[in-house]
Amino acid sequence: MGRPRTNDETVKERLVECATEMLATRPRESVTVRALATAAGTSTTAVYSLFDGKDGLIEEVRERAVMGLFQDLSAVPTSEDPLADLYALAAAYRRWGRAHSHLYTVLFGGVRPFDPSGAVGAADPVRPLLAAIDRGLAKSVLAGEATSIALSVWVTLHGLVTFELTGALDAGTAEATFDSTLHATLRGWTTPEVFQRLHRAGRAS
Repeated sequence: MGRPRTNDETVKERLVECATEMLATRPRESVTVRALATAAGTSTTAVYSLFDGKDGLIEEVRERAVMGLFQDLSAVPTSEDPLADLYALAAAYRRWGRAHSHLYTVLFGGVRPFDPSGAVGAADPVRPLLAAIDRGLAKSVLAGEATSIALSVWVTLHGLVTFELTGALDAGTAEATFDSTLHATLRGWTTPEVFQRLHRAGRAS
């Protein structure tokens, strides 16, 4: 029997999948090169030849998480209603987190976690959110500083999605809590005129 291939795309994808699951479900110190290679059914050489070591593999997982979330948020269409757009972006964020729970945990769970307060790059998941916030500020729908609004919305989203993924909220409770909490958060950043209109209507979009 020949030696197993250590540098093809199949092995690469298997290592990424195993690393994603292990980083999301185990203590980081237990995620060693040997453990990764064993889980992927390959040799430790593959980790070095394909990713230059464990750190490179972890970075690959993280970058895939960042790009995946960015692509899903960027696919949300814009409208003439910035608040509706923000709600749609939040819903897309939640859908991505539920569909990719391990990637979500890796991205926000401590493996060089994503920092939403940092500089916004070309494929930064915060970019679509900031664009919607900027539209809201330009139309005098929102009041405040864009970064502060973005952090407030993100913290709310992160808490809601994390509670849902960890089972702290059951399916029915999560749905209702997401809707009411997000509307309240968005309503809190609106201008007084818009706040009064939304308060009378009983919704935030």
